[in-house]
Amino acid sequence: MSRRYFGTDGIRGQANKAPMTPDLAMRVGIAVGNLFRNGDHRHRVVIGKDTRLSGYMIENALVAGFTAAGVDVFLLGPMPTPAVAMLTRSLRADIGVMISASHNPYQDNGIKLFGPDGFKLSDEIEKRIEDLMDQDIHLQLARPDAIGRAKRIDGAHSRYIEFAKRTLPRDVTLSGMRVVVDCANGAGYKVAPEALWELGADVVAIGDEPNGTNINLNCGSTHPVALARKVHEVRADIGIALDGDADRVLIVDETGTAIDGDQLMALIAESWAADGLLRGNGIVATVMSNLGLERFLEGNGMTLARTKVGDRYVVEHMRKHDFNVGGEQSGHIVLSDFATTGDGLVAALQVMACVQRMGRPVSEVCRRFEPVPQILKNVRHSGGNPLDDAHVKAAIADAEATLGASARLVIRPSGTEPLIRVMAEGDDRAVVETVVDQLINVISGVRNAA
Repeated sequence: MSRRYFGTDGIRGQANKAPMTPDLAMRVGIAVGNLFRNGDHRHRVVIGKDTRLSGYMIENALVAGFTAAGVDVFLLGPMPTPAVAMLTRSLRADIGVMISASHNPYQDNGIKLFGPDGFKLSDEIEKRIEDLMDQDIHLQLARPDAIGRAKRIDGAHSRYIEFAKRTLPRDVTLSGMRVVVDCANGAGYKVAPEALWELGADVVAIGDEPNGTNINLNCGSTHPVALARKVHEVRADIGIALDGDADRVLIVDETGTAIDGDQLMALIAESWAADGLLRGNGIVATVMSNLGLERFLEGNGMTLARTKVGDRYVVEHMRKHDFNVGGEQSGHIVLSDFATTGDGLVAALQVMACVQRMGRPVSEVCRRFEPVPQILKNVRHSGGNPLDDAHVKAAIADAEATLGASARLVIRPSGTEPLIRVMAEGDDRAVVETVVDQLINVISGVRNAA
């Protein structure tokens, strides 16, 4: 299905350049408002955002679009993506919108959409939205007496904090645990430290002073060096790194070593299985998750179901096959007993509960398997698809033959950036590195020739 605006996670691009312009955001509001308007009752949309400078611009354009379509708008201000999904259901809204480009730099921004059930929209619905966006907007405008209203919602932060705390049993406390939380100068900068403190932790917050341009800047889950340094400095038991919209998490242990989403999913799955809580007898992850995770699960009588990259596809598989643990190596962890999308804070709380219960250091608790050597490199391209080139196809076939059946090769275009991602993994690191480097050279040659 060819789509003009939507990628793997909503609409995303550089702010004030196509497609991420105020005009497009207004058209999104009008199109979505018309698509989800059903009946004569007052319809409502919940809108949250992260801390990017361009969030003000896009928020106002969306408000104009939704109100012009006759939809009332509830504005949450800076809030994590999972909070927007949760509040969409809690406030009985017809649609939820998150303005964010996740882990991207501040120059980028995006629009993510949630249905009334709090789940991200399907490809089919996004295609219908695109069709409406390209039609004459004057035919989609509400009557003057039906124009929507907009208001800010007080207490939204407290609602989400209470929701996050209730994902733990009442007898679980974080008392005695010193925690450094890196909020990435993003959407979780208020709620994450507060929730951890209310659960009894000794909290040290960094990346909690957003200024519009420092989101994800040398901080957060994609840049854990500052967090590791702070964990050492204050002798913390654990470090928690969120990304710009707080839907993913990375853990740093007491030695300052980073622990990725694969290890965290393994820990949660193992813990839930022991307690009889794990559904589906395994987890759902993407093609990017480490082969070591798959081997660990198989060795413990569990399975790994793989999907294409994007937490929405993980969630779709979880819903269809009744799994309750899934996610991505990058730290999107979906625990469907609690949330409809990845939630960095809720996942971190589950990990910390395991640490408290086991009474051992994070470096021991959170390392459930030895990762297989995995190399991931990116090639930037200016247009077209280099993977269609005959030389590239031949190189891929040679690489697969070199790696053999016990290794994996994944090559895919990025859904959010003009990149080709090349990932290979296997027990022999030297072979894996050689294969990836050779493929990168071939793909780069095609790009340069073009």
